[in-house]
Amino acid sequence: MSSNPPRPARPGVPPLPVPAPAMPNLGIQPLCTEQYGSRSARCYLPSPDGHLSCVGDEPGRGGWRSLREIFMSVFLPQGYPESVSTDYLPYQIWDTVQAFASSITGALATQAVLKGVGVGDQTSTVAAATVTWILKDGTGMVGRILFAWMKGSKLDCDAKQWRLFADALNDLAIFMEILAPAFPACFTLIVCTSGFFKCIVGVAGGATRAALTMHQARRDNMADVSAKDGSQETLVNLAGLLVSLLLIPLVTNRLQLTYALYGLFTALHLYANYRAVRAVCMETLNRARLRLALHHFLGQGWVPTPAHINPQEPLLPGLQRHLGITLGAPLHMLVSSVSDFHQACQSHSGNYLISLNRQAGTVAVALHHGASSVDAIQACAHALLLEALLCQALPLATLEGEMLQKLQSQLRGAPDGEVWPVLTETHQLLDRLFPEFLAGLVSAGWVTDRNLLGAEEWRLDWSPKDKKVL
Repeated sequence: MSSNPPRPARPGVPPLPVPAPAMPNLGIQPLCTEQYGSRSARCYLPSPDGHLSCVGDEPGRGGWRSLREIFMSVFLPQGYPESVSTDYLPYQIWDTVQAFASSITGALATQAVLKGVGVGDQTSTVAAATVTWILKDGTGMVGRILFAWMKGSKLDCDAKQWRLFADALNDLAIFMEILAPAFPACFTLIVCTSGFFKCIVGVAGGATRAALTMHQARRDNMADVSAKDGSQETLVNLAGLLVSLLLIPLVTNRLQLTYALYGLFTALHLYANYRAVRAVCMETLNRARLRLALHHFLGQGWVPTPAHINPQEPLLPGLQRHLGITLGAPLHMLVSSVSDFHQACQSHSGNYLISLNRQAGTVAVALHHGASSVDAIQACAHALLLEALLCQALPLATLEGEMLQKLQSQLRGAPDGEVWPVLTETHQLLDRLFPEFLAGLVSAGWVTDRNLLGAEEWRLDWSPKDKKVL
């Protein structure tokens, strides 16, 4: 008879307490034992003269343990591994590899830029080099402001994708700097464009790193996790500088070797970045993770854990059609008449209103002033349900399969402007399914008291059915 394998611990669920290492058996009852996290333990024994005698858990290995503990205290957060998320170590390993590769390619780019501005060229002037550098920095500053204005609010929601985007854009900027000396007539334009891209990289990379640090910190120790990440990155950059000192004399005036090294380390950089973001297992729902969880729930009848969903989260733009969903939309995006407003409110008692524009391929969701995080999750799940009915084929073994098939045919066949009755039926269906879906999210280890669904700030004040006016 086969036995079921033990189920792994779910992300977001506190791990079981780590037992203290066994103390050496000295035949004397210890007065007390103490332990530093899960890393070391010792016991105190009474001495004949009345003093306390301290005995460690591994006599004879004090030197090695001391070096190991010094290294951990310098480069790892206090309380590691209990003070950070379970994906901390694999992410940091791959992040270290990508930082080293980026340091090497950055050194190659710096050499090319310095050569392009005239270092070592007696015909070049200091003024010309200074103007080029000022223009490069100035365009970068403009890019930093523009990107933060346009995309700053979206970086938290899709931190993995933006992290990968930032590093790919950084590689492109470095490639442009390496190529710039080969085009002296366009050198200033190329390095200014590269500076523009690098400042976008700085905003996107820094912001997403902060989001990942918040995810990794499990004891309100975000500052410690961030500081130790900075120490790790500094150590890696120092190693990269030492290697660069050996490589730069070899690649000077040897363009083919420069390009070959750039290609090698860029490939390593992109691969390590991909593995790093794939290692992250976030328990907070964004739209991509909610979409995957909802589809799995509709097809299988249960909600998968974050460890199951995160590896499936798309990191690159896909070819699958998606509706444009605006969560927290103003009223004019939903309705254009009083009758439409009444239809939007009909047979609905939740803290949101929803409308569908099939011709434009958009869904607008208005949230009530009293809407909670759970309300936002339900509203977004409703929009994603409409997306699945319009754009995708439903799985064969589907929860409420007959009803979903019926709604899909009605929604796709309804004339423009006559989808309100179908929306009312989808409301009723979701009201039946969502309590079970929400309970599945909680039991699977997902965080529901906050979300990363990217809602806008518009909130409406109306009287939902069966609710008091706020």
